[in-house]
Amino acid sequence: MKTKTTKFLMMIMAITTLTIIGCSSDDNNPDPPGEGGGEATCTDGIQNGDEEGIDCGGSCPNACESEEGTDLTGSITEDRTLDASVSYVLTGTLSVESGVTLTIPAGTTITSETGTDKYIVVQKGGSIDIQGTAAQPVLMTSAGQNPGDWGGLVIAGDATTTEGIDAIAEVGGIIYGGTTDTDSSGSINYLIIDYAGAQINSESQYNGLSLYAVGSGTSIENVAILNGTDDGVEFFGGTVSVTNLYLENNEDDAVDWTEGWNGTVVNTYVLHTIEGFSTAVEADGINGNPTLTNFTAVSTENGTALQFKKESGATITGLSLTGYVVSVDMRDNGALANVQIDGATADPNLTYLAPPTVDIDLFSWVENASEVETIALSGTITTDTSLDANTIYLLDGNLSVEAPAKLTIPAGTLIIADAAGTEATETYIVVKKGAQIDILGTESDPVTMTSTGQNPGDWGGLVILGDATTTEGVDAIAEIGGFVYGGTNDADNSGTINYLIINYAGAQINSESQFNGLSLYAVGSGTTIENVGILNGTDDGVEFFGGTVNASNIYLENNEDDAVDWTEGWNGTLVDTYVSHTLAGFSTAVEADGITAGPTITNFTAISTADPGGTALQFKKETGATMTNVLLTGYVVNVDMRDAGDVANVVVDGTPLTSVDDDVFNGTPVDITMFSWITGD
Repeated sequence: MKTKTTKFLMMIMAITTLTIIGCSSDDNNPDPPGEGGGEATCTDGIQNGDEEGIDCGGSCPNACESEEGTDLTGSITEDRTLDASVSYVLTGTLSVESGVTLTIPAGTTITSETGTDKYIVVQKGGSIDIQGTAAQPVLMTSAGQNPGDWGGLVIAGDATTTEGIDAIAEVGGIIYGGTTDTDSSGSINYLIIDYAGAQINSESQYNGLSLYAVGSGTSIENVAILNGTDDGVEFFGGTVSVTNLYLENNEDDAVDWTEGWNGTVVNTYVLHTIEGFSTAVEADGINGNPTLTNFTAVSTENGTALQFKKESGATITGLSLTGYVVSVDMRDNGALANVQIDGATADPNLTYLAPPTVDIDLFSWVENASEVETIALSGTITTDTSLDANTIYLLDGNLSVEAPAKLTIPAGTLIIADAAGTEATETYIVVKKGAQIDILGTESDPVTMTSTGQNPGDWGGLVILGDATTTEGVDAIAEIGGFVYGGTNDADNSGTINYLIINYAGAQINSESQFNGLSLYAVGSGTTIENVGILNGTDDGVEFFGGTVNASNIYLENNEDDAVDWTEGWNGTLVDTYVSHTLAGFSTAVEADGITAGPTITNFTAISTADPGGTALQFKKETGATMTNVLLTGYVVNVDMRDAGDVANVVVDGTPLTSVDDDVFNGTPVDITMFSWITGD
């Protein structure tokens, strides 16, 4: 969202100035300027009556123009107070020099031109007093309203930093650092910084708010930093603390610190809704052990939440993370004990999913702030229903789409199964026979279904029941939930799936059966399934129970039973499939069971780096398949006819196999880059 900024053209009229000089000694003027006598004329070029300036203010209809101009650039060498009624334009670097205070009253807007030399810097020894209010925050934004337009606000202080005294900042050669940890650089209250992060060089960028060795005597509270191309706020040493900090879609890190910063941040809300951001927290250098109290971070784009480099650390209480793939990353293998979370050593195996510890309403004063709501998802859907990509859904039971309803899931939607609060076998999504699901992900914004625990088998995955044929007959009963499936309509349509990631499914039902990532019961050919990634399941990635459905562009990684499984006479097609096995103990790339009639498999690559490599293709009973362009790498056994079925039922590149040892699986690999939207490569 973009902040709408009204721009006013403020002009100082040279002609008016000359008129004032010429008329100020007019003998016919009964009221000397500034003395307030007589009546305001508003047009005579003289300050009279209750005019606040020459022909302006008071009972005159026009406001007084700024005497200092509206362009901000250069050095401020004496105390200056801006005028909230004026719209200022940052046309270059504005430097507040040592010994000087810049005061910015509530409601002031500063709009920057685009460029790397456009930023505001408070030099070491200088001071800034930003006096915003909830009703009238101070706004620093850009004319172009694009991330990276300008350099933001930079403050240099005299507190300690591991860089020493009078260190040189990467920004503008600014001097910072000293020995006064209680140093004051002024106060900031109710400030919005938007569209900062200009590129300095290939190695560095500006942040929204850069704090170089700023001391604890500085007061910073109620700050919102949005849409930057680098960090929201970065602390370079110092002891300053911040209260009530909102950070939205800063494309590198939301909060970054280095050089031994050891202040506190209280009540932080981080929101990530765009692809390609870095982290909610990045910490580097020694462990100055700063304190984060009540830290809530929400992502609709996965990613890493907290990253600690070298020996950095922190004490964190009230942590709530939602939507991140990695909770804690010790980038350089620093000691986990350096990071204390809610009284215990950080555990990267925990998701730290918890109710928000910071109320988003605390930042209702940020007019253009976004909000991502987290709501529970379970029960039955009996009428057409669409989810909201701006909501994170916590699957806290099974969700059943009943006939004839349709569930639509838009691009970018995140659904998280509650592994801690709900039984794994009771946590799944099922689309009943006669119902439909439309998963409308895109390459840049796939739909993701994952779990809070991020462990294989945390939940039951996605189950779809159709009306196509199966060897089990009409109205067969599924091993999952006793659901009814199967009929006579091979063209049956259960909806559309496009760009979907399913992670950590495969809950154990009993000793004989488990859920899969994607279970397809008698699903018909009218259903569209393409661009699907299924990872880290304890059973199969995808299993076809009869039906005629086709699937294309399928990526399957480390599903601990079979990557692709079919039975009950499935006879659809599978095109462009990539299977990756890197864990020991998996079963097979393909397991097929049942009658002779088999599906068509085109462009199938399966690669195992596990030790031992296991079996690639296993065919039970009399099942088979017609396969074209198959590449198998790293498997001990390529073909296993488990029940001594006819090996000729397996046709590869137009020729039936004559032996399980036929060397025919050397096809051209499926291009792994087509799945970069899953793998991140």
